[in-house]
Amino acid sequence: MRLFVSVDLPTSLREPIAALQAEFAAATGLDFVDPADAHLTVKFLGEVPATEYDALVEALERAVATANVAPFDATFEGLGVFPSLEYVRVLWLGVGTGERELATLHDAVERETTALGYDPEEHAFTPHVTLARMSHAGGKDLVRELVGERRPPVGTVRVTELRLTESTLTSEGSVYETAERFPLAE
Repeated sequence: MRLFVSVDLPTSLREPIAALQAEFAAATGLDFVDPADAHLTVKFLGEVPATEYDALVEALERAVATANVAPFDATFEGLGVFPSLEYVRVLWLGVGTGERELATLHDAVERETTALGYDPEEHAFTPHVTLARMSHAGGKDLVRELVGERRPPVGTVRVTELRLTESTLTSEGSVYETAERFPLAE
């Protein structure tokens, strides 16, 4: 199973995300993520053998428990790119309020999963929602211009759980299904 830990976004944010993506429609080379699939990845795990699944679930339960983060509001706002404005590969929507809580959850998940042998993150955690991936640099200048001048508010989400999400690759793109839910501390 191909798995990742995520915070899923409600359907109420689909329209604002689509409207934000539409502002970049003239930027050639951008492949937009379907707003219905919008999520914030806390930790990408990759292929997980069925024999390791139960241990992973227990580790994620421990991570959420030790993080001791109560449900919180996360505000999705602002734009950014990875890895840099000079070499744009990913266009993303950032997080304002709630960034600290997401980082605490990420750190706990990172500790528990690396203890199981999963690869540690190579970069600092930046909570974000991927809006598009750039397949070629044709529209890079427009992306840089819009990212530099815009800090759009998209919406606020009440984060009450983390999810273990299965990603199945198909010829039409990835299909996501929630495998497990991990409620935050009350």
